[in-house]
Amino acid sequence: MLKSFIVTEHPGWIPWRGKGTLFLFYFCPYLYKSEGASARLSERCKFVGGVKDRGTEEQMIWWLDPELTYGNAKPFVFTQGHSVCNRSFFPCFDTPAVKCTYSATVKAPAGIQVLMSATQSTYSEQEGVYQFYMEYPVPAYLVALVAGDLIPADIGPRSRVWAEPCLLPAAISKLSGMVERWLSAAESLYGPYIWGRYDIVFLPPSFPIVAMENPCLTFIISSILESDEFLIIDVIHEVAHSWFGNAVTNATWEEMWLSEGLATYAQRRITTETYGAAFTCLETAFRLDALHRQMKLLGEDNPVSKLQVKLEPGVNPSNLMNLFTYEKGYCFVHYLSQLCGDPKHFDSFLRAYIEKYKFTSVVAQDLLDSFLNFFPELKEQCVERKEGLEFERWLNATGPPLAEPDLSQGSSLTRPVETLYSLWTTEPLDAVAAASSVDITKWRTFQTVLFLDRLLDGSPLPHEVIKKLSESYSSQLDSMNAEIRIRWLQIVVRNDYYPDLYKVRCFLENQRSRMYTIPLYEDLCTGTLKSFALEVFYQTQNQLHPNLRKTIQQILSQGLNPLPTIDATAVATDTPAMVLEDKASEATNGAISLRDVNVSA
Repeated sequence: MLKSFIVTEHPGWIPWRGKGTLFLFYFCPYLYKSEGASARLSERCKFVGGVKDRGTEEQMIWWLDPELTYGNAKPFVFTQGHSVCNRSFFPCFDTPAVKCTYSATVKAPAGIQVLMSATQSTYSEQEGVYQFYMEYPVPAYLVALVAGDLIPADIGPRSRVWAEPCLLPAAISKLSGMVERWLSAAESLYGPYIWGRYDIVFLPPSFPIVAMENPCLTFIISSILESDEFLIIDVIHEVAHSWFGNAVTNATWEEMWLSEGLATYAQRRITTETYGAAFTCLETAFRLDALHRQMKLLGEDNPVSKLQVKLEPGVNPSNLMNLFTYEKGYCFVHYLSQLCGDPKHFDSFLRAYIEKYKFTSVVAQDLLDSFLNFFPELKEQCVERKEGLEFERWLNATGPPLAEPDLSQGSSLTRPVETLYSLWTTEPLDAVAAASSVDITKWRTFQTVLFLDRLLDGSPLPHEVIKKLSESYSSQLDSMNAEIRIRWLQIVVRNDYYPDLYKVRCFLENQRSRMYTIPLYEDLCTGTLKSFALEVFYQTQNQLHPNLRKTIQQILSQGLNPLPTIDATAVATDTPAMVLEDKASEATNGAISLRDVNVSA
């Protein structure tokens, strides 16, 4: 147990100016390794030290000035521990094989709400001190802290949302009553929810990923609030992590699929129970499309496509997170469920698996041995050695999944997408017939993004096609959510369609998150529009977090001399400059990966 974790401000520092606050930590932990991974380890130690903001160099603690929040009222700070960032937050065995309980004392200025991923908390208003306690053992990466101008609202009997005041109404309207519905569905499948509360905190757009499954307190980026279906899937995925990833954890970073693949499978079982098989198949088709897109980019022999990835010394485990971790892992878990003949039988196995290994960490062999022992008839049939589908091959072969699920139950939703795409890409083009064949404003978000992703894959398109697409859909897409709009704008950029380029500028002027800026900047810098990208960046850079600003500068600098310091107010805003020619960047895969992976740890 982490007996004492004290966070206070050093008296020599002015509190909450956004930068410079010093945290002091005092530890006396009792740590142990999970029995599922190895023998127990007992350890005692003390530590006294401090961490303060160092600007863009420190990414385990993210410090935001008020201007980088939605309310622009108070500073904000949050931690992001996955996968090995918390070693810079506090001394720890920063491996998922080691779990511990912890307590924390946090002192904060008046008006600043502090939250942590803990099962218990108290607050002394007189002293300005928060006390937190996590009673169940968790790996170091699941210790999380957030502080800022946050207010709560109950959305269910064991859930509340926390958000800045200006965002709270939207969070309530999107999630009230829904989280309890998802938790109840998950419990009916996999057994009791063991963490007590399930709260959600919405973070500013600087949050570097979409969502993080911190126990009792899911972190999620506020930018996703406008995209209802993505919000639903992202939250349900984090709910699923309460069983797969938090209760039972992968013992090594080389087998993250044990958390992500199982959580993705559980997420889809929950969505099937609550929204039906057709919706689940549509979302799965969208993700598997993205998987094959990434496979085409990386090549089928790329070692990162293995489920058991080799982690080389000095490599950040987070670099191994990709669509294979999620979707190839999901396909393997789905294959195991099909061997049982009935998903409900597999649900029963997963309940027993959770009960056996909860609060411990496991390796793949633990899961597979438990599976074969639970279904002795399958063990007798030697299903683990079925030719072409050997368990060992699933784990260690590069390339796409050995088998994919039957998604025919989603055909009522996917077939219209395939038909419309065919109409727009078949020669000779009949634009009137294509545009009138279906009203996409009545489509689900996942149908629209699936259609746009396929147009993106086919880009550059003939000029007449992109012109007619814009005439037919551009004004309709303007009123849709950001997940849809960014895809249309990427089509605009990849096809050098200048009449709609002003919409790219407007979008980037109003976006401050990685997932809605990096893909566009990478696409802009791949073709002839790098000078336009430079212009927009210099006009908007002051509204971006330093880490995001640095990333975009690196994208813009590819193939150029170091970027000069330019007065943004001196850059013309009337028409885009399109004179600068440059060698296309060879490292543009990030746009694909960010667009296709809602990176939820």
